[in-house]
Amino acid sequence: VEVCAEAAAQIEKIGVKALAVGCDVTKPDQVEAMKAAVLKKFGRVDVLVNNAGRAWAAPPEDTPLERWQQVFDLNITAPFLCAQVLGREFIQQKRGKIINIASIAGLVGRNPQAYNSIAYGASKGALVNFTRDLAVKWAQHNIQVNAICPGFFVTPINEKLYAKNKDNIEREIPLKRTGGPDDLKGIVVLLASPASDFMTGAIIPVDGGAVAW
Repeated sequence: VEVCAEAAAQIEKIGVKALAVGCDVTKPDQVEAMKAAVLKKFGRVDVLVNNAGRAWAAPPEDTPLERWQQVFDLNITAPFLCAQVLGREFIQQKRGKIINIASIAGLVGRNPQAYNSIAYGASKGALVNFTRDLAVKWAQHNIQVNAICPGFFVTPINEKLYAKNKDNIEREIPLKRTGGPDDLKGIVVLLASPASDFMTGAIIPVDGGAVAW
């Protein structure tokens, strides 16, 4: 929550209201508390971005069940809980937008020399189809549900993996580079804005062309 608080402080410096709330998004009661805090501060909710996620790197034959379940809890159960809780608000106000951050690992199988997390890929595949199905079911409420599928973006979580497998990773990207912070901002703003009001159920890779081979 410290990172979120720092981001909120930066946002408030430019004159925009912001709120950082600590929340275990795998716990329904904490998601409800988060919603209550947001409604108290802002009066309404317009957009939900499901961005929390985790991975566990191991070959399929060596992946512990406990780790598999932890990955699924955060990567698919948490988006369901957040969508359910915030979706009730969206249904009442007859509009809302949900943006799920999936992955190209949920679209295709990945080279184990570069990406070896069966739980991550399987959970992101579930999130992709969750996005499509929820989009169809909530279209009647004027709720747009879309997913962004990033390719490889270097983060503190995967920087060691990238350093070890840089050549293998970049070999699979036609643009021959990994993604950076500026590569995701625009598409998130698009999906959160009225410009995407006629988009729902869209699955959008942002991957330097990795799934276009």
